[in-house]
Amino acid sequence: MNDARLDFDRYDRIRPIRWTGDSLELLDQRKLPFVVEYVACTGSAAVAEAIHALTVRGAPAIGIAAAWGVVLAARDVQADSGAEAALKLEPAMQQLNAARPTAVNLAWALARMRNVLGGAGPDWRDVLTREAQSIADEDLAANRRMGELGAALIAPGSDVMTHCNTGSLATAGFGTALGVIRAGVAQGRIAKVYAGETRPWLQGARLTAWELQQDGIAPTLVADAAAAHLMKTGAVDWVIVGADRICANGDTANKIGTYSLAIAARHHGVKFMVVAPSSTVDMATPSGDAIHIEERDPGEMFAIGGVRTAAPDIAAWNPVFDVTPAELIDAIVTEKGVIERPDQAKMQAAFSA
Repeated sequence: MNDARLDFDRYDRIRPIRWTGDSLELLDQRKLPFVVEYVACTGSAAVAEAIHALTVRGAPAIGIAAAWGVVLAARDVQADSGAEAALKLEPAMQQLNAARPTAVNLAWALARMRNVLGGAGPDWRDVLTREAQSIADEDLAANRRMGELGAALIAPGSDVMTHCNTGSLATAGFGTALGVIRAGVAQGRIAKVYAGETRPWLQGARLTAWELQQDGIAPTLVADAAAAHLMKTGAVDWVIVGADRICANGDTANKIGTYSLAIAARHHGVKFMVVAPSSTVDMATPSGDAIHIEERDPGEMFAIGGVRTAAPDIAAWNPVFDVTPAELIDAIVTEKGVIERPDQAKMQAAFSA
């Protein structure tokens, strides 16, 4: 892994979240790849709106942004202790938590902020700032570790497919599934990368393809509907995706379309890997049946880039996520290790503590 370690800087150039000390700057992912622009948030309400509006997206990045949102909210609070501040900050934290309910990292990050407040004294603002920075730093370290672990599963010269965006744009840096891909490319394990376009927000076409280009990796874009046919041709050895929530039995919620890829992969003998930090694992949710699936404005289905493509006066159904059953997953990779063919017993053994 030494060669890949030397290449971390080469394959890790993008930072979607920047804390300036005065504001939180978020790379506006709605405008990529044509405009690279940061939105400055000076309050927690602005951070919550940015999360809801997909200015910032990706489960780990949402959690990091929410943590900094709490730091911003603290500026408007007068309190002599962390416990007192926690009560006054709760409305802001509830607003942040409601911005995207499916991604468990959001609630996880806010729980960490609440936890450190509980034992903080008069320096509680500094305690919050240090915790938010720790959440970001730990995510970057975890991503690099997952890159090592996931790449080790892939035979040299393999071709892989990914879905949505799971790279630096969705995390503190390096990425989850794209982190594995970056490490695999650096090691010569991955020869070709296929990126699904990811309707209706086109995160694969707009974000993943652009992000890989920045690192000198040339992706091949495919329509979501072409994925099964591509697998049938034998062109794909692994499907590598991220996750927004991993349940106690290994069921995984991820961007809509992931379940379809998993079914097609199993049918065609293609391996299926889920890559996510341990903060995405929710042992309190027994299975995918208990996951709340966020639905967004049906109007997002009617146009691309502001140009209407659908007939007028029709309805649309717009779920943002789907659930892939554990039995369709060959490996779950977190910074704590690899779980092959996950089930409830293996998840319990890995994450019960």
